[in-house]
This record gives sequence, C-alpha cells and structure tokens, in this order.
Amino acid sequence: MRGEVLHYDEDQGFGFITGADGKRYTFTRENLRREPAMRKGAAVEFQPGGGQARDVFSIAAETVAPADASTNATPAQARNAPAASAPKAQHFGRSSEQAQPTDLWGYFWRGVTQNYFNFAGRARRKEYWGYFLFWMVSLLVIGGIGLFADNEMGDFDSSVSAAVTVGLCGTFILATLLPSLGMTVRRIHDIGLSGWLYLVVLIPTIGSLIILVFALIPTQARENQWGPVPAGVRV
Repeated sequence: MRGEVLHYDEDQGFGFITGADGKRYTFTRENLRREPAMRKGAAVEFQPGGGQARDVFSIAAETVAPADASTNATPAQARNAPAASAPKAQHFGRSSEQAQPTDLWGYFWRGVTQNYFNFAGRARRKEYWGYFLFWMVSLLVIGGIGLFADNEMGDFDSSVSAAVTVGLCGTFILATLLPSLGMTVRRIHDIGLSGWLYLVVLIPTIGSLIILVFALIPTQARENQWGPVPAGVRV
C-alpha cells in the first residue's frame, strides 16, 4: 500500500503513516527496509497489518534537474546525483543512532547530560531502571572514595566524623536531583498517567511504594499525550 509519512522521531525511532485507505499506521525504525530515517511528507510503500506499517520504503519520484549551462550536466547525470548522496545520508543515520544509545549505561549518561532538565516525553522501564542502577553504583563509588579519604585524614577519630563522605554524597545527590525527578516523571508518562502523580511520594510510608509500582508497570503500547512509544518497545 502507498502512503505518506506524517511524523517520524529519529531519536525515538517511531512515526506515523497515512495510508491510501485513509487510515493511520504506526511504524518503527525496525520497519524501515532501506532508509535509516524518514522525512515528514515522504511518499512511501508499505505492508499494513494490525494498525502497523511494515517493510516501509520511500517511493519518492526522482527529480531530474535541467542541464546546467555552466557544467553541461545531462539529465542522466542529474538522475545519478541522489544515488551518489545516498551513502552519506545512511552514514548520518547510523551516527544518529550511535548518539542515542539504548544500553543501560547510555540511559544513565543521557539522563545526566542531554535529559538533565527534561520532564516531557516518556521513559520505558529499561531506561528508568538502567538510570537508577548506575545512579546507585555511582553513589556507592563516591561514598567509598569519601570513606577512604576520611579514614586517611583521621576524621573518624575527631569530632567531625565522615565529613568528606557526607559532602561528596550530598553533592552528588543534589547534582542529580533534577534528572532523577525528570526520569521518574517520564516513566509515569510512559504508563499513561500525569507526572504530577509523583507527588504521592510525599505520603509517608506508602508513597515510595506507589512510585515503585508505577516503575514496574509495562509501557503503554500506543501513542499517548506525552509522545510516541519509546524506541525498542514492541507494539
């Protein structure tokens, strides 16, 4: 079936196509047959099934530029120009994917850098747990360095106990407070709920348990008001 690309988020690897039948179909990066990415408005051919487009590839007509008087370019040479630039576009697509890793460490690093103050969008379970796994590992390493420093400085034998440890751990927790809040809010968005529900953490005893339950609920396998299904999640 033929259709037109309505939207494609290269970072998330997710988009929409309007088919010739007037229906809207979702597709992911894995459904692209040739191109590493799709631009909005591109004419495509695809196989529909269950509301999803598979084997998506561009069928945009090649534009033949008129011969340039200064270069004496022929129509045949003009037709070959897009093919020559195709490897560059493909290389760019691979670079973009490499810039958006989906491994556990990549989720943590992107959380404290690119998504430092990001409370919009969605975060799948793997992203959430990957972030907090390495957050905890980092805190333990920093705490270990602080304990070693305090022991060497003799702080444990003085009236000021573990000053370096408390200072380093406190600084790390404060420095990662915003990205941690943003990650949790995006995880709540991912299950189709408002991020303001994070405030239940203020409820004594059960507040943290409620957030834990939110973090364990599977991704909502469809687009919601906070964005498309995160990359890597099977729809």
